[in-house]
Amino acid sequence: MAIGEFDGAAKLSGENGILLSAPLYWMYEMGHAALNPSRALADVTKLFFRNPANPLSHTTYGKTMAAAAEVFERSTRRYQQPEWKIESTVVGGERVPVRIATIWRRPFCNLLHFERAFTRAPRRPQPKLLIVAPMSGHYPTLLRGTVETFLPTHDVYITEWVDARMVPVADGKFDLDDYIDYLIAMLHRLGGDTHVIAVCQPSVPVLAAVSLMEADDDPLVPSSMVLMGGPIDTRINPNAVNELAETRGLDWFRTHVITKVPFPHAGFMRDVYPGFLQLNGFVSMNLERHIEAHRNLFMQLVRGDGDSVQKHREFYDEYLAVMDLTAEFYLQTVDTVFIRHALPKGEMTHYGRKIDPTVIKRVALMTVEGENDDISGVGQTEAAQRLCSNIPPESKVHYLQPGVGHYGVFNGSRFRAEIAPRISDFVLSHNGVRVQAADSRPAA
Repeated sequence: MAIGEFDGAAKLSGENGILLSAPLYWMYEMGHAALNPSRALADVTKLFFRNPANPLSHTTYGKTMAAAAEVFERSTRRYQQPEWKIESTVVGGERVPVRIATIWRRPFCNLLHFERAFTRAPRRPQPKLLIVAPMSGHYPTLLRGTVETFLPTHDVYITEWVDARMVPVADGKFDLDDYIDYLIAMLHRLGGDTHVIAVCQPSVPVLAAVSLMEADDDPLVPSSMVLMGGPIDTRINPNAVNELAETRGLDWFRTHVITKVPFPHAGFMRDVYPGFLQLNGFVSMNLERHIEAHRNLFMQLVRGDGDSVQKHREFYDEYLAVMDLTAEFYLQTVDTVFIRHALPKGEMTHYGRKIDPTVIKRVALMTVEGENDDISGVGQTEAAQRLCSNIPPESKVHYLQPGVGHYGVFNGSRFRAEIAPRISDFVLSHNGVRVQAADSRPAA
């Protein structure tokens, strides 16, 4: 999920450095369009062999043909942004409706609020929680499970980053500096006593935004921040993805994975890192597992295993839906986080202004990592604990979750049972309480 998943881009461009610049997106669109008749034929074939009035639909041959048609269609379609599908939650034993409202809007991001319609005020405090979703290829609905887990006990907000393919060039640029500005503006919109959770990629800009707010003595600085599986210092336990960024260098990424949005998309002629390249990276990292999953889908369709088929559909409807990133944001992030390691070296700037995490004193810090994380290595997120050296020790917590990979840090059964309760307790313990720095405490 990290923006550093570049394996796919490297494989597509080849070891000899085949140029993949501007025409790449047009070639992708032409290939997708060329398959439209085949997808239509697959749909017709599926409907024909699943029609109960067709005697063949009850035979192994008919089921096999229908299964093959569905697997082909699903493997070649373009997946749109999924719906949230969160209509209610349970608070204090009472099921309450949930309405999703956009309370803040900019060209590249919307701030969503999951409004719960209480019939009576809950007894337990409901801390205000801003979840910063990754801007790394997937839509924020990938965090649906994260939102659902926190909704019963928190007032939840989440960033909904906009597909760069859909943003007209006239709306201007969007880079890492703008990302940080967006975060500060959203924290101002939410007011005081807000708690922020950064899932993976946002860990660096969230830490930067909080550092800038603290340096300005901003009264609306969040009460706490939770950094989960983020690339704070990728020099620690580097993986193949981290090493790829350093080996290739920024110019390689600029010439090989940046392309222009083709007509007729709203972002026509905008320079982007396309989502289909990122998807290739996601899939290629675990190619055998995905091939096996689709083979199993075929067999389950033939057998009529409806439950397993539905689980596959739900997972891949989300997993295969990807969005484009602006070229300037992608390249600045690659350079700052994965090549220069600017934040841990004390060299990261925001419009030329130095970012210094040591100024953070009033914000409690929690870092969370997964033992088997193959995207952000163990120790990369914990590095924030050392960078934020002036937060009192009693207001800093690090938790390493055994037996989970990258996605298990923010989703799944172990997240719900072991990670989320720890985060909730941490947030609740700092709700309405401002951390008191050591140098400002009254003498004993």
